[in-house]
Amino acid sequence: MDMNDNWTRWAALVAAVVIAGCAPAEDDTGAAAAPRVLVQTLAPAALTVSEDLPGRVAAWRSAEIRAQVGGIVQQRLFEQGAEIAAGKPLFRIDPRPFQAELDMAAASLQRAEAALARARLQEQRLAPLVQADAVSRQAYDDALSARDQAAAEVALARATLARRRLDLQFATVTAPISGRVDEALVSEGALVSASDTAPMARVQQIDRVYVDLRQPGASAAAGVPAAAEVQILDAGGAPTGLAGRVLMSGIDVDVGTGERLLRVAVANPQRQLLPGQYVQARLTRAHYDAALTLPQHAVFRVGGQARVWVVDAQQRAHAVAVELGELVQRRYRVAAGLKAGQKVVVAGGERLHEGAVVAARPWAEPQVASAVRR
Repeated sequence: MDMNDNWTRWAALVAAVVIAGCAPAEDDTGAAAAPRVLVQTLAPAALTVSEDLPGRVAAWRSAEIRAQVGGIVQQRLFEQGAEIAAGKPLFRIDPRPFQAELDMAAASLQRAEAALARARLQEQRLAPLVQADAVSRQAYDDALSARDQAAAEVALARATLARRRLDLQFATVTAPISGRVDEALVSEGALVSASDTAPMARVQQIDRVYVDLRQPGASAAAGVPAAAEVQILDAGGAPTGLAGRVLMSGIDVDVGTGERLLRVAVANPQRQLLPGQYVQARLTRAHYDAALTLPQHAVFRVGGQARVWVVDAQQRAHAVAVELGELVQRRYRVAAGLKAGQKVVVAGGERLHEGAVVAARPWAEPQVASAVRR
């Protein structure tokens, strides 16, 4: 083989390499550079919008048991921690001093009534004599004054007797409300008085309770629906099976925490909730029977306007303006701009332009917690 044949073959090889380098590139599917995107087909589904708030349990009613008279506690009449009815005796204070004062008041009333009877008789005797000028008018006026004074003494004695009867009744300390009584804070032999600052015991009604919630000021601006349903959760967020209703919404936002108070009334027949207990509450704000939702990361904004990429039947991408509603578990509710059946680009939209032909594949949504919350 001469040198000319070698040169010819080398030139042909170089030309083949150059031609191969200039040929258009194809991907492993044979498609010509179509951007790959993941899409989700919009389908209506039920959606509940709720908000989880921290709270504390408070008794429906609470009463501090205090002595209304002073004396020595003779007996405790209840089992600590028991359910009691209103009016049940709880403590007995030594009643003997009050009984003695009652007897004295009764004797004073009897004496005053005797004096009144004598004064009336004296006035009745002098009445005809003053008409006949047999006695002076001054003597008759003195008799009238003595009668009226004796009547006032009777009224005073009766009031004193009534007070002494109350004191004797107060020697038995009773429960003002029905509920569960806590531990006894005084024991037999203790000296108590009406001026004591510490109570003898506490009674709390907990068959119904309040749950006081703290709501961020930003959420408070949206208000609370009139028929808002509230589900009570335990401290870990697990449902307790109890539900309540909003009684009142505070009008003041705490300047330190930026929160306001929501008070919820909850039926508590099994006494699951105890005063002071920390709980959470799920406040239902809205419910939609057929809502369209899309992932938060599918939305982009142009000049403040929310938009999404939609893929049509010809596999072309179009930017569509949308109106967004609530954000629930990283998904927006679509308020306007889209309809069921449309394919929305969830991933890969950063490489798109208007009218671009795309290679679309369905997007597999990751698993999320079953609880719907805001």
